[in-house]
Amino acid sequence: MARRRRGISRREFMQAAGTVAAGSLIFPMPGRAQQKTLKICQWSHFVPGYDKWFDGTFCKQWGEKHNTQVIVDHIAIGEINARAAAEVAAKKGHDLFMFLSPPAAYEQQVIDHAELYQEVERKWGKTVDLGHKSTYNPKTKKRFAFSDSYVPDPGNYRKDLWSQVGYPNGPDSWEDLHKGAKAIKDKLGNPCGIGLSQELDTNMAMRSLLWGFGGAEQNEAGAVVINSKNTVEAVKFMRSLYKDTETAEVFTWDPSSNNRAILSGKASFVLNAISVTRAAEKDNPEMSRQIQLTPALKGPVRRIACEHVMSCYVIWNFAENVAGAKQFLLDYADSFGDAFKASEFYNFPCFPGTVKNIQQLLADDPKAQPHDKYKILGGSLQTATNVGYPGYATAAIDEVFNTFVIPTMFAKAARDEMTPEEAVAAADQEIKRIFAKWK
Repeated sequence: MARRRRGISRREFMQAAGTVAAGSLIFPMPGRAQQKTLKICQWSHFVPGYDKWFDGTFCKQWGEKHNTQVIVDHIAIGEINARAAAEVAAKKGHDLFMFLSPPAAYEQQVIDHAELYQEVERKWGKTVDLGHKSTYNPKTKKRFAFSDSYVPDPGNYRKDLWSQVGYPNGPDSWEDLHKGAKAIKDKLGNPCGIGLSQELDTNMAMRSLLWGFGGAEQNEAGAVVINSKNTVEAVKFMRSLYKDTETAEVFTWDPSSNNRAILSGKASFVLNAISVTRAAEKDNPEMSRQIQLTPALKGPVRRIACEHVMSCYVIWNFAENVAGAKQFLLDYADSFGDAFKASEFYNFPCFPGTVKNIQQLLADDPKAQPHDKYKILGGSLQTATNVGYPGYATAAIDEVFNTFVIPTMFAKAARDEMTPEEAVAAADQEIKRIFAKWK
């Protein structure tokens, strides 16, 4: 049985954690003795069909099988961190809580998820390195989360616009993006859509750019290395890209702004998951034919991209139904082939064995124009990596991520509030402060 409700304020939650909001969708279950409850909190998926499958099919059937009332609360991306903090403060809330980036800062508030990895890997094979580094602390040897999936972050470009400036297949590199997007803006007026604000998509895009130029927040050993010539070059590049191809609105974008910018016909290029193209297929077939995909853009040092979002479930150590939450995740992993299809190829498996025919599915999608549009996503595992690359997603990295140190560094230089060198030095100081706090 699944019951769905949408977000409440932190104050409301603290006053009435666990209560049922009006208008919940309730699936009746046969009366049984000692029925259990499993409470799940996760985001409202950008592909509505996934939530419909998760709530109305998987959770409903799972609840009936396990004599459990499953309550699913969906919240917006921007509410996740505040809700998690409220639950930890109250030591009360959901049994399963889903983050969209590695929640390493909550290691002390969650169970060790190691046995879940052992069981799933026994059945389906090893998790990908991206999943491993997003959920494991190599110092404490603790699995602080369970990651079922990640979302690739390809380029989404307007084929009609890019063809007019000599790039019919879109940009292949960051340099191509600069040249082509500038030509489009100069000739046609359409700006590029790379965010520079304090939000999720900018966090991911700026890391992809940083890594592509050879920069990073930390090295493999976890030492701060942001203040480098490579980082300065990445910041200089973004400053030029902004001045030559963008408009000031990118400084105030939220996670859906770039979607709207390209779907409305305004932007020539965005970095985003395939929620963009799926929305076009449903609402604007003509635009769907124009918006095509590129692989991760190549930088001077490497071709790389941060995952768009990382599904990281945690079971709080104060959860009321730990056993049920564990069983739910195990069964969900077994059904991930259905989840992949329900997400319309948005959620990629962290355990590749759970989706046996993924390449064939990507290569022939009847909704796509052309049918093999999503084939390009098949190579995402070669280029997608974790927050904290080339090291692990640590608690310090988690704080750097959630306080938007990297987007701020790029934005300060783009606005000419600091020189690129000054912006990098300021980021270095702040990251070192955060790392020292968590050491």
